[in-house]
Amino acid sequence: MDIALVAAEPSGDQLGAGLMKQLRAHWPRARFRGIGGPLMAAQGLVSRVAMERLSVMGLTEVLRHLPELLRIRRELRDSLLDTPPDLFIGIDAPDFNLPLEKRLKRAGIPVVHYVSPTVWAWRGGRVKTLREATDRVLCIFPFEEDFLRRHAVDAVFVGHPLAERYPLRCDQRGAREALGLDAEGPVLALLPGSRRSEIARLAEPFILTARRLRERNPGLRVVTPLASDATRDAFARAVREHAPGLDIQLCREGAGEALCAADVVLTASGTATFEALLCKKPMVVAYRVAASTYWIARLLKLVDTPHFAMANLLAGERLAPEFIQHACVPDRLAPAIQHFLDDAELRARIAARYTEVHRQMKQDADRRAAATVVELLERRACVS
Repeated sequence: MDIALVAAEPSGDQLGAGLMKQLRAHWPRARFRGIGGPLMAAQGLVSRVAMERLSVMGLTEVLRHLPELLRIRRELRDSLLDTPPDLFIGIDAPDFNLPLEKRLKRAGIPVVHYVSPTVWAWRGGRVKTLREATDRVLCIFPFEEDFLRRHAVDAVFVGHPLAERYPLRCDQRGAREALGLDAEGPVLALLPGSRRSEIARLAEPFILTARRLRERNPGLRVVTPLASDATRDAFARAVREHAPGLDIQLCREGAGEALCAADVVLTASGTATFEALLCKKPMVVAYRVAASTYWIARLLKLVDTPHFAMANLLAGERLAPEFIQHACVPDRLAPAIQHFLDDAELRARIAARYTEVHRQMKQDADRRAAATVVELLERRACVS
């Protein structure tokens, strides 16, 4: 079994690695090629280029890197058409993967897209492309399956692998001990994103918010998990520039330990909001994009959703205050966080609601995703 996969960022690398492991359990001699990160490489993927070269966000950022992205996709497409795989799996990255998938499907290659594009919220016209480009879409959030099926897309909710990796009750005391934090006293986790472009836009408001909260709460500890040397160095420079002397503990560990140790979280929009939900933590969500990206999106009315934080979408209510673009400033962020720090009963109510969502999301996603892929190929084989 020859399987091609493409992932463009760390979250996709995680999804791809888990899926590959389960597919190999079904097809022990499976070969994997395409584009992925270190986790997929550890499962045997032969990657054509470094995954980081595909990790670009925002309209203007994509335009700047467009020639290279198009070249990489063209070369990959030609390679896959010259030597067709038995299956292609595109993992997230819809702007890169969907045009590739459409061409491969037209050539008769079975195509699965793992992680539905947010067509229910952003650029809804892509649902037609999704229908034309794929044989099946694996959804990681429950409301996506119903939405896509209403638009004649073969979609299956498989759950989210992160829901399996986090326990229903996190060990806050153990997490604090591992990070060298006091068992008592308030802890704030700052998660300003995993990309350097996110650090560039969010470091200053996050750091100044932490400084303001420390002045109000002298015993407050602040911890920031940043996995890569580049983002950690960039954030450390921003602390020295905007709040010299402010004690923020930077750690190399994954976000989970810092989230579990925290009482409240200030996070960029993205996967981190879902991880904060899985750790049952009240959060404030903030985001900034390039000004041109923001105004183009507003002008063209590309966004159509009541919330942009996944935690709020899954909970069905605005439990996490959201501050985007010009609202992402310390004057707005600090009071919202302080409100959570001051109200233990509110924190407990939010934790209870997030626990309900977590239970719904635990579906043994890696195994279920692989079983869905196997079923699709077996059904196609029977039809042919």
